[in-house]
Amino acid sequence: MRTNIYTTLILLLTTMCLAAQEADSTRYPSIQVDGTLKNKYEYATKTGNSRFSVRNSRIGVKGVINSFTSYRAQLELSDNGDFKVLDLYGTLMPSEGLNLMLGQMGIPLFNSYITSPGTMMFANRAFIGKYFLSTRDLGVMATYNFRMGNLPVKLEGGLFNGNAINDPVWKDKLSYGGRIGLGSMKGARVTAKMYNYPKDETKQFFIYGADFRYATSNWKVETEVMKRESKTEAFSDLLSYYIQSACYLPMKTRFFDQLIPALRWDAVDETFDQDGFDVNRLTTGLGFGFNRNGYTSILRFDYEWYMVDNAMTIFAENPEMDSNKFTVELLITF
Repeated sequence: MRTNIYTTLILLLTTMCLAAQEADSTRYPSIQVDGTLKNKYEYATKTGNSRFSVRNSRIGVKGVINSFTSYRAQLELSDNGDFKVLDLYGTLMPSEGLNLMLGQMGIPLFNSYITSPGTMMFANRAFIGKYFLSTRDLGVMATYNFRMGNLPVKLEGGLFNGNAINDPVWKDKLSYGGRIGLGSMKGARVTAKMYNYPKDETKQFFIYGADFRYATSNWKVETEVMKRESKTEAFSDLLSYYIQSACYLPMKTRFFDQLIPALRWDAVDETFDQDGFDVNRLTTGLGFGFNRNGYTSILRFDYEWYMVDNAMTIFAENPEMDSNKFTVELLITF
């Protein structure tokens, strides 16, 4: 039964892809198809083990139905071997700058360049994007974009089931959160955010943080700090931050357009003692980028150094999780 459902969804997306060219010739309705393929090889120095994986293989469609309604749908064909439905929401645009979204979507807490495989600076996510909370949920969210003089401002607020994705449970306490952003993705931008997550009797979090970003046409730096406070004794509090930067250097060859050196330092803590963060990590990366006619690809080489002061439960699944790693990744987006 599940196989039949997956097959139907894939055939539906394929049909929409074939119809996209015809639909794009008129303003309404419109269809835009996008996708991400993220394949990688990893070698862990602690154990000497290695693996190949298809980390992500996403395909999605988005577009507008009329002047005040749009839609978004996205599937994960393989997330480490698992099929997932990601974005499934409709948007109403009653006035300029105001969007009202209902369905399954990203919560107003994480930056897309930390969680989305197509925009990440490294093969592996920062600790903030991986260990704090699921990045999507079912709910309703409003966004409002306006300007204060020359300063762009974005307000976001939402109400959600608080049980992660693809699980429309009945709840007496819903999750809620919001974010305010000042600035734009070009130049300087700063945001502050909070999220309340009462999933059940044992898993109840209050999360808050802030980030700063500065970007030019060929260079960017991003930094963020976030704290997750547990309202029960079943989970520890978490505190994490990162700072990362990359340069995009033109390199016109037959195979690549850009050379992309990148550097990241991030850390995570759950003991809050006087010895600093429990785990620190330094990641260096070198990417070779290619961009043609709406398609982009990056061949990326990363190395991660883990500095473990205290063993953490989030890394207990296997010894490779907090091992130094060498990663080769091929990322293709369209």
